[in-house]
Amino acid sequence: QVQLAESGGGLVQAGGSLRLSCEDSTGTFTAYAVGWFRQAPGKEREFVAAITWSGDNTYYSDSVKGRFTISRDNAKKTVYLQMNSLKREDTAVYYCNVKTPGGGDYWGQGTQVTVSS
Repeated sequence: QVQLAESGGGLVQAGGSLRLSCEDSTGTFTAYAVGWFRQAPGKEREFVAAITWSGDNTYYSDSVKGRFTISRDNAKKTVYLQMNSLKREDTAVYYCNVKTPGGGDYWGQGTQVTVSS
């Protein structure tokens, strides 16, 4: 089982930075890729970034490329999303996600990010 918990959200001015964390209390997700997604009010959930289990490969949506950085520390059972140069359109609830080969699809409870102008 994977049990994910996001933290680090908050209110920030446009141009500012936040770092989100996603921790798996079981430590299981160190074997899997982890993704970050977000959902803004009235919109569908969308992909933001992903990282392979080793951290060797990362992927980003075009909307955040160059501004966000995903990383992981498997010893701390945590994946991070460093968000710089935040824009109002980055306002959303951010979720981390793990999909396992066995068909498991795990989500955290989400953390709210609000960017003010």
